[in-house]
Amino acid sequence: MKKILFPFVVLIIAVSVSQTHGLGTRADHDAAIREPAVAGQFYSDDSSKLAKGLAYYLEDAVQPAGERPIAILSPHAGYVYSGQIAADAFKQAAGHDYDLVVLLGTNHTHPGFSGVSVYPRGGYRTPLGLAKIDEDAASRLMAADKNVTFKESVHLREHSVEVQVPFVQTLFPNARILPAIVGVPDPDMCARFGNALADILKDRRALIVASSDLSHYPNYEDAVRVDRKVLDAITTLNPQALHIFIRKEENSGVPGLSTCACGEAPILAAMTAAKALGANCGRLVSYANSGDVSVGNRSRVVGYGAVSFVKSRDCKPVKKSSPSSGLSDEKPGFFLQLGSPPVRKKAGFLAPSLSDKHKKTLLSFARKTIQQYLFSETLPLARTGDPVLERKQGAFVTLEKHGQLRGCIGHMAEDMPLYRVVGSMALQAAFNDRRFRPLAPEEFPEIEIEISVLTPFQQVKGPEDILIGRDGVILKKDGRSAVFLPQVAPEQGWNRDETLNHLARKAGLSSDDWKADDAQFLTFQAIVFSE
Repeated sequence: MKKILFPFVVLIIAVSVSQTHGLGTRADHDAAIREPAVAGQFYSDDSSKLAKGLAYYLEDAVQPAGERPIAILSPHAGYVYSGQIAADAFKQAAGHDYDLVVLLGTNHTHPGFSGVSVYPRGGYRTPLGLAKIDEDAASRLMAADKNVTFKESVHLREHSVEVQVPFVQTLFPNARILPAIVGVPDPDMCARFGNALADILKDRRALIVASSDLSHYPNYEDAVRVDRKVLDAITTLNPQALHIFIRKEENSGVPGLSTCACGEAPILAAMTAAKALGANCGRLVSYANSGDVSVGNRSRVVGYGAVSFVKSRDCKPVKKSSPSSGLSDEKPGFFLQLGSPPVRKKAGFLAPSLSDKHKKTLLSFARKTIQQYLFSETLPLARTGDPVLERKQGAFVTLEKHGQLRGCIGHMAEDMPLYRVVGSMALQAAFNDRRFRPLAPEEFPEIEIEISVLTPFQQVKGPEDILIGRDGVILKKDGRSAVFLPQVAPEQGWNRDETLNHLARKAGLSSDDWKADDAQFLTFQAIVFSE
């Protein structure tokens, strides 16, 4: 699969920005431009691809509730993993008029920093251009709170603010930004800073963005459980209670859990400021974790949540039990549902068939996955509560171009939800089938997609139990193995012996090795459908 590069980024700032906030000379002002540090790593460094990726995410985002957000919670991982949840958060503010967006980041790069560092002038540059700093707001904030200073080194490589900036540039192109790194989750410091921030924003049309991911490195199921509770605590708008709860959860012995929220300090400050500015309601917008995307690993995940803080006359809790599907024509909803248990193998068992709607949904998701990565280096997030699409099954995705094979890769283990398998295999077939070069943009309109959803494997006694045209076959011998889908033999016009001859050669064996006494055969069926 095509890979996103991790370049070395050289940051050149000729003159350090002083704590005097006047514009000074033009050279001083130019030197205050903070250049991108993670473009090409966390998001595309190509302006066209970046703009397309943001457009994809915002088009699929959870629709706004209508209330004007005072603050939002947005994650800050690479866009491939958390971009859709970040878009969900920012979408809640779309359509409202803001002249200032405050970006509260956390400190990943400067050990020992415990205060608040505001970037006071100039701007943050991204591939989309320059987002200018609100220098007056920065100056006032530094004067209002003794903990607020400017420490240039805290900002240079910090990604938690930078990844939010392209969303601001897209949705609020005329707004200025006020970036601040909040060093540690000290409740008293965060409360003072939050109140000082609210004081300078009271006469502004401002949006506060708290940049934070959630749980780090538990398995998928533990992450969902922990993150649900943390998000519930965030929506209470009670910073002290959230701080206590996070300490308790982090000490609860959850395997692999290193933190519940890497941006706890920005969250605490944003909650305080939002309350002081009139927010009385925290609304959960969406949730996912890195195990939900097509390239994710469910054994070690990072959680992402979108929350909106608003002033509302009717703050009812979100109903998490009825998520809508990002795979269908419906708009995405709230919590992703955990996958159902693996299908148990029984003699003669065939998995329930897929409806025409399920097939259309999976084909659409496979195409969208390839398209979005090809043109923007981002990935769609499949959000579904449909138990059929959540069922753990293997699948192959086959690409054809003008009737000729262009890529085919499958996942046979029954350890992932079907929609995730389809997305992942679509990527692999397009970009990582070693028999073909990676798919090029100009080829995309010419490919046709076929999906083969597999039933559980059954070991059979021998070749006589294999029915050509019905069964896919796995051959195992001497530590080698190979597989043919059920449709391969009929398409090639092979009988059973010819099929097994070819299968043995595919496994790196001699043509007649399948006749040996120690050869093993497993069969399966496939539900095959195409565009």
